[in-house]
Amino acid sequence: MTNILSTFLTGFAMSAALIIAIGAQNMFVLRQGLKREHVGPIVLFCAGADALLIAAGVGGVGALLGAMPQWTMALTIGGALFLGWYAIKAFARMMTPEAMAVTAQGGVSLGRALATTAAFTFLNPHVYLDTVLLMGAAGSAQAPALRPVFVAGAAGASILWFVGLGYGARVLTPLFARPAAWRVLDGIVGLTMLTLAVTLVGRLAA
Repeated sequence: MTNILSTFLTGFAMSAALIIAIGAQNMFVLRQGLKREHVGPIVLFCAGADALLIAAGVGGVGALLGAMPQWTMALTIGGALFLGWYAIKAFARMMTPEAMAVTAQGGVSLGRALATTAAFTFLNPHVYLDTVLLMGAAGSAQAPALRPVFVAGAAGASILWFVGLGYGARVLTPLFARPAAWRVLDGIVGLTMLTLAVTLVGRLAA
């Protein structure tokens, strides 16, 4: 019982340390949470993708990806282009004078929202480094019988984080009733995406 709890907490703590950071995916979830737009499906997608990637890493996919540098390069190029495009969109929104209504209807469709979430998730090379390679290596080091427990702990941290980020964002609703707050948020989103895109390009050039 002690080993099970220890393994669960190890997976939980390691996953939490890796996902609780300002990144493209988290910024998108936060923004959708503030808009109250397709929050449930987006949260479910992000948490499910994390669980799937971590399980794949523990199952040995991490070693396979590590031997395919061309796959990493393709993901890096695609990720940089997508992040740059989204940064431009965020800066364009920042220049729009109208305030965004938090409860506004007629936003993006569910399909488009999930497609964007998938792009932020799977076009980011860091997600494979964090979940598949790092988490996979740590999970693989556990006894075979305890590996599912490690994955469950890691997935639990991911679920709690995205639920808190997506649904907790509405606490900030009064603040984002003002146009200036949305401009600041979109400025931060744009800078974050642009910085990540430049970082990815820099790694290719290195």
